[in-house]
Amino acid sequence: MTIERGQSDRLADFSRRTVGVDGVDKTVFVTGSGPAVVLMPEMPGISPDVARFARWVRDAGFSVYLPSLFGVDGAYPLAEARDTVVRRACVSAEFRAFAGGGTSPVVSWLRGLARLAHAECGGPGVGAVGLCFTGNFALTMALEPAVVAPVVNHPSLPLDDPAGLEISDEDAAAVAERVARDGLKVLAYRFENDTWCTGRRFAAYRALLGDAFDGRVLEAESANTNPPPFFRDVVGCAHSVVTAHLVDQEGHPTVRARDEIIAFLSERLTTGSS
Repeated sequence: MTIERGQSDRLADFSRRTVGVDGVDKTVFVTGSGPAVVLMPEMPGISPDVARFARWVRDAGFSVYLPSLFGVDGAYPLAEARDTVVRRACVSAEFRAFAGGGTSPVVSWLRGLARLAHAECGGPGVGAVGLCFTGNFALTMALEPAVVAPVVNHPSLPLDDPAGLEISDEDAAAVAERVARDGLKVLAYRFENDTWCTGRRFAAYRALLGDAFDGRVLEAESANTNPPPFFRDVVGCAHSVVTAHLVDQEGHPTVRARDEIIAFLSERLTTGSS
């Protein structure tokens, strides 16, 4: 499915479901078949570029669960979202956008979604892919045993601490223990010179996880130079490796990153799947 630049995405090839976890209902868009991957949207929501990435994962042989966490589903990312979606999320009780807040409460709901997805799809486990605002959620979701393939893409939280991680001390210790015990690998991507996801943040991940953290850095010059207005005017730097700043050309570094993520998911989710 091709969506013209500037147009919204009706998400017509996804099933729209209401999923309840611990008494909290959220909309989840589901597509595909095979082992499950929970794909969390970046700011300012499920954009056409996020949906495009979801379709690539689906077409590689996975069931994709795409929860609606903020913004307007399918909307093209305009700069005006800074004053609506972003500010609203930053003060929401579900998210911990700033240093000292610990793990965002919404992660508990996402772990429940992962359990549901695994029960429905089977296989060795579930993949969790976070993007930007939700980037680190893929790591903290690993406290759910069903999550066996976490992918942390350009994590931007906490917004006010470029060397910090959006996770409580207790959860950080538990995640590090689980990663070591079960031999998990954590795949991560960022662009160099990204002011929202800095090298200092990747260093903090490596300090926590050691060699289990596979942080990969792309040259800033490889980013799409004509992203949607939100990314051009609000983000203001090369940031979203597999969505807004991806260049859809064979052999391009961002396309290689996309393919590496899909290969990582395939390696961990399809071996011995039923």
